[in-house]
Amino acid sequence: MADHWYERLENYFPEEELKSVGQMKDLLEDQVAYRKEQTDEYLLMYAEFEDFLFIDYLLVNPKTRGSGIGTKLMNRLKARDKTLLAEVEPASPEDIDTEKRVRFYVKNGFKRADNIEYTRETDDGKTFSMDIYYWSPDRISEEKVLSQMEIVCDEIHNFRARKHYGRIPADPDEVLKWKQ
Repeated sequence: MADHWYERLENYFPEEELKSVGQMKDLLEDQVAYRKEQTDEYLLMYAEFEDFLFIDYLLVNPKTRGSGIGTKLMNRLKARDKTLLAEVEPASPEDIDTEKRVRFYVKNGFKRADNIEYTRETDDGKTFSMDIYYWSPDRISEEKVLSQMEIVCDEIHNFRARKHYGRIPADPDEVLKWKQ
């Protein structure tokens, strides 16, 4: 199990959403905020900052999906009394998994940041958008969520990015836009 964590991610997440295995290993080894938890039932990759957590990847084993494992993980993260952020692929009728992911976050009390537009570009120039979902133990503004996502871009998505991709894939000034 320990050697197959990246393969588990590759088998579930769209290619454009995945970091390279090299970057993820660098994050785990050298970015103090970045963490990995895994069991046979789930794989959770996240970054914990002073006042928020960023859920990078959450994967529940298909055999145990629907049994409440994801909600238990969310409740455990919520107990840390920090804002939780997640990038979620927009729901699409063509992909039932996208609708399930959105329902999961909404069911767990997350709100979509309606005022934040988040668009990234793949290595081959294809653009894709993600929605930002957040949960907070206290009232939080979407402006604050935006500033936290800027930290995520700088500290996680762009961590040693030039080494792994030859470019900065998530310059906050380019990928995050305030809609109002």
